[in-house]
Amino acid sequence: MFHVGGARSALFNWALAERAGGRFVLRIEDTDAARNRPEWTEGIISALAWIGINDGAPAFEGPYFQSSYEKQHREAAARLLAEGRAYYCTCTRDEVKARTGSEHQGYDGFCRDRGLSEGAVRFRTPDEGVTVISDLVRGTVEFPNNAMEDFVIARGDGSPLFVLANVVDDVEMRISHVVRAEEHLSNTPKQQLLWEALGVAPPTWAHVPVIVNEKRQKLSKRRDKVALESYREEGYLAEAMVNYLMLLGWGPGDDREIMPWSEMVPLFRLEDVNPSPAFFDEKKLRAFNGEYIRALPLAEFVTRCEPWLDPSWDRETFAKVAELAQTRIAVLSEITANVDFLFLDEPVFDQASWDKAMKNSAVEILTGYLDRMETVDMDPESLKTALEEVGLEQGLKLGKAQAPVRVAVTGRTVGLPLFESIEVLGRERSIERLRAALARLKA
Repeated sequence: MFHVGGARSALFNWALAERAGGRFVLRIEDTDAARNRPEWTEGIISALAWIGINDGAPAFEGPYFQSSYEKQHREAAARLLAEGRAYYCTCTRDEVKARTGSEHQGYDGFCRDRGLSEGAVRFRTPDEGVTVISDLVRGTVEFPNNAMEDFVIARGDGSPLFVLANVVDDVEMRISHVVRAEEHLSNTPKQQLLWEALGVAPPTWAHVPVIVNEKRQKLSKRRDKVALESYREEGYLAEAMVNYLMLLGWGPGDDREIMPWSEMVPLFRLEDVNPSPAFFDEKKLRAFNGEYIRALPLAEFVTRCEPWLDPSWDRETFAKVAELAQTRIAVLSEITANVDFLFLDEPVFDQASWDKAMKNSAVEILTGYLDRMETVDMDPESLKTALEEVGLEQGLKLGKAQAPVRVAVTGRTVGLPLFESIEVLGRERSIERLRAALARLKA
């Protein structure tokens, strides 16, 4: 599944590409067989397309597949070997441990000058000095070279490791900027050394802040709701998700938060991204989504609700309450529970709602309202006045009197405006439900 953190990084890249007139390059790094399945690749492409990053846009390029560049990867390893920037190594982890006396100490350089002609390929890191990373978000970050072990860039069978393949691919694809999560910062000195060893100027680096949950823990797929697809399936709008993700670590520099992509792109600068952890606040995202839903033209709202409506439900009836529902839901999937009572033979029975509403004077309220329903005009104001009168007879204000009627008619304690709901449901079906609720109460 596509992580919301990956989506945020992708959007930062996309904004940068659009603003600079460049290209966003989608590369599927598929050389790890255990993490490579066609459906996962399709999921990535679909998730990116949902947030507006797709091959229909002029700034998009790809997808490319890392496995297609194995020849270039092997050639790069051979070149580094020939130039003395890399060497063969046959050491096992156990042998290194035996020599160093520690499981945690890095490689000790044992094979550096043995002149081997086979084995894994290790890059020869500098013994002195520092590798300086100029990062648009982090500033200048220095890594002592003597703290870096000679790292493996190819296996004994010649197949490349990710650290080499990633650099070669970036060189081949003319990558100018690498914008990614800060967890990759520790890999950057190795990659920069490889860029330089291959005779190419390194790209501009930008490591964006980690995204954390409300406990300030890094978002985890094992613990947190992180899959972009999950939010899509729940009924979050793509434009709301894009807006919210862009504000995780960046802001336009004023008090605005709700703003379309077209307004964010001209303002976006990597230098303005805050390096501090960004809090993924699902409640705030939900509020954003509600704002976007309410801003939709009614006809478009009706269309967007379609995936959550049963095919058998009458669309003309739905259209009568759509405007009421639009102001009350925060995610599109909530439309189902708000309108299902109009289409079911009897409302959904929810025990908690029943227990909450059907107490005190519930029998008297339902009886009194049932009597009035026989003759009352079927418009919201008349229906409301009738229930107010019944409530007064029991010493109850309208809010209290509504509860048993709402549950009898809709099955739930919350939902669309009650009297508009009764109007659309109709006299006959409303009376039938009031009688059924009374029978249940008296049973």
